[in-house]
Order: sequence, then structure tokens, then C-alpha cells
Amino acid sequence: MSTDATFEDGAEKPLRLVAMDAEDVQVLSALCQDAVFPATEMQWQPKQKRFGMLLNRFRWEDVPKADRAHRKPERVQCVLSVENVSRVASQGVDRTDGDTILSLLSVTVEDDAVLLTLAGDGAIRLQVDDLEVALRDVTRPYTAVSGKVPGHPE
Repeated sequence: MSTDATFEDGAEKPLRLVAMDAEDVQVLSALCQDAVFPATEMQWQPKQKRFGMLLNRFRWEDVPKADRAHRKPERVQCVLSVENVSRVASQGVDRTDGDTILSLLSVTVEDDAVLLTLAGDGAIRLQVDDLEVALRDVTRPYTAVSGKVPGHPE
């Protein structure tokens, strides 16, 4: 009897990373750059002091820059979670509009807060008691719907 293949059976493994300081957060930020998500895919659990979001992140780690023209760009769904969150504030984000697609530009640490900067002047500020940010892939990679690599001026 054969069994179905699992994500772990392939050569590539899903990412599971934890950032405990500002330098670690820079790595997560680079991996999450250009992630897109519906505004409804964010949740703050005040009793658990956890903020999480389900992202469709571009797989920057998958294709070396020189080889991008020869491979189809991929995305993967992942959960970005921040622990020890005591307060959440946002600007330019309507969480009730399920049709709004947001784009995450960066994740940074400022004083005692994690700042999620979004395209279009949106931002989410997470006040934290102790820094702990995790990124975990939760699906298999899929071909990016746009078929394009996000562009940034150099």
C-alpha cells in the first residue's frame, strides 16, 4: 500500500523561523517582503497576547536572482505570528472589507513594538512586552497568480 507524498518528502522544506531580536526580524522581513493577504486574514487574540496573519508570501529564497527568468515565480501561504502583544494599533487598514488585498512591505522593530508597514501608507503597530515573531509555511508552494516577480527599484 502506498501513501501520499508529504511536503517534507520533497527536497524543499517549509520554513519555520523564530525571531527573538531586531536582527532576526530583518530576516523575516526580507522573506515576507511583498506578501499579499486579504484584510480579513489578521487576528489579535488579546487573552493569549498573540497577533497573527495568514500571508501569501513570495518565495524569495527559492530562486537565485540570476535564475529568475527561467523559473515560474512561486508563492506559499504562511502564518506570521507575534507573541506577547499588549496593544494593536493600525492606520489605513479596513479589516472589515474582505475584498481589500494588502501588501506587506516590511517588518521592523521600533522601541517596544513590531511595525508592519503596508503598501499604500498602511501600517500596523504591535506593542510587545517581549519580542518573539514567528514565520511558518502552512501550504505547498504554488505558481504566483500574476506570473511575475515583484519589482523594486535598485
